[in-house]
Amino acid sequence: MTLAHGRPLRAIPGPSILPDRVLRAMHRAAPNIYEGPLIEMTAEVSRNLRRVARTDGHVAMYIGNGHAAWEGALVNVLEPGDLALVLVNGRFALGWSEMARALGIEVELLDCGTEAAADPARLEARLRADTDGRIRAVLTTQTDTSTSVNNDIAALGAAIRAAGHDALFMVDCIASLACARFEMDAWGVDVMVAGCQKGLMTPPGMSFAFANDRALARRQTMTRVSPYFDWLPRFHPAMYYQNFCGTAPTHHVYGLHEALTMILEEEGLENVWSRHEAMAQTVWSAVDVWGETGSIRLNVPDPAHRSVAVTTIQTGPGEAERLRRWCEDRAGVTLGLGLGMGGAKSPPGDSIFRIGHMGHLNPPMLLGTLATIDAGLKALGIPHGGGALRVASETMARVASA
Repeated sequence: MTLAHGRPLRAIPGPSILPDRVLRAMHRAAPNIYEGPLIEMTAEVSRNLRRVARTDGHVAMYIGNGHAAWEGALVNVLEPGDLALVLVNGRFALGWSEMARALGIEVELLDCGTEAAADPARLEARLRADTDGRIRAVLTTQTDTSTSVNNDIAALGAAIRAAGHDALFMVDCIASLACARFEMDAWGVDVMVAGCQKGLMTPPGMSFAFANDRALARRQTMTRVSPYFDWLPRFHPAMYYQNFCGTAPTHHVYGLHEALTMILEEEGLENVWSRHEAMAQTVWSAVDVWGETGSIRLNVPDPAHRSVAVTTIQTGPGEAERLRRWCEDRAGVTLGLGLGMGGAKSPPGDSIFRIGHMGHLNPPMLLGTLATIDAGLKALGIPHGGGALRVASETMARVASA
């Protein structure tokens, strides 16, 4: 028998759960794209995106997914033959490096494993050794969605400055923006990329490249940039269409405007960060209890290195896949599947599942997800420790009262 009726719950690390009011904001006829309210609304969205990124710099809005933002960031500051140092602790930093290679950029990987954050000391040492200044940029993720490792971006930025190196610092915040604390200007990040479908609670279809004046100066030295991805007309549009190199993604603008209002004007960005911390701690407490018996364990042992937006969980062979199927087919809860983490030691996908706890999420939704997983473990006879729901509710009570 299946109980998967009613509204399904997507506990995946993006696309995240969409607020009904964001969907309502998008449910309207096509607007005038040449004049009128859409023009000012787009300018307000641009300003508010920079507020979320905590930057006084610039933002380019692309009609595309996160891979579009990856490419847009690369082609504006790196040319074929330039060397990029990529700090890898998961599939997505590796993916960004593969795109760079496809563009003719030379790539050096600094393998940081798949269970811990990048070491700032290793980064500083490598940059100090680059005495001829070959390295033109340092690339990494704040949160790698495959492993749920969260890098200390502030510490990595400080390491670059301590080395006295002029490489641009480029960070993928696709899985972390509007979930985890991020301070673009204060942490010395030159380029940041993000997408609309995770912490920004809008359907997939828009992505963003943020850049400071230092990155903009690099762009102005480039000999050739793809016209579609070029920052210059997008940063300083003389006409409205230049914001998007053509027709605007009108309904995404409406939805994103509503989501940013919820984040910045109603809940408040600091409170959004705190809520994600509370949700993450609740998930971790449940997984710790499940892991007291059997093979279940958090992929990232050290809480200081864990994402507050997504949690990657390892199980015994095949157990994760069986659990995911049961939760979706019998209970209507979709868990994130296991993605390849990159490297030869990546566990098989059927022994990994991920819980997305990002965006429009509250305690009933999260505790319901954990209760469903607990029921699935019991139904399938997967060994696990008992009492996880009690511990999770106690954790939620504690963090919600703080």
